[in-house]
Amino acid sequence: MSCKGGTGRSARHHSLNDLVWRALGKVNIPSVKEPSGLLRSDGKRPDGLTLIPWTNGRCVTWDVTVTDTLVQSYLSSTSITSGGAAEVAADRKTSKYTQLAQTYIFVPITVETLGPINKAGFQFLSELGRRISQESGDHRENTFIFQRLSITVQRFNVVAAQGTFATHTPPEDDV
Repeated sequence: MSCKGGTGRSARHHSLNDLVWRALGKVNIPSVKEPSGLLRSDGKRPDGLTLIPWTNGRCVTWDVTVTDTLVQSYLSSTSITSGGAAEVAADRKTSKYTQLAQTYIFVPITVETLGPINKAGFQFLSELGRRISQESGDHRENTFIFQRLSITVQRFNVVAAQGTFATHTPPEDDV
């Protein structure tokens, strides 16, 4: 589930990024995916950017990451604290985009394969869900955003697990 060449990693990432982008659209906050020209000299860019301010006159940029809860390098964190791997990965993302924090609000949205979400990502998604609820009048919208996120992670966990099985074609019968 964590291998760089793993089955479904890219599709999972794009699906989660799309989930955030669509949720912003529900509250009429225009945003772009993978905006170019945001201070990074190495060509890397966050997954999205709102085109109008989110809070305090600043637009928000976000970057989605999924990290494997059970990877050996995270076990020291995840065995002590639920969401430990998500927080470690979120700290790495925050360091990667330090320059953006001067101009934008940067939110790492890090989800572990077994479910936990980093604190900053959880707060952002909770606020987004609250705003959707306000807009729609349906108080369940906050719950729905987390359900969509959970289902997406679970769906792609299955894709990743299936990708590890060897394909076997039965021999053809001799006629």
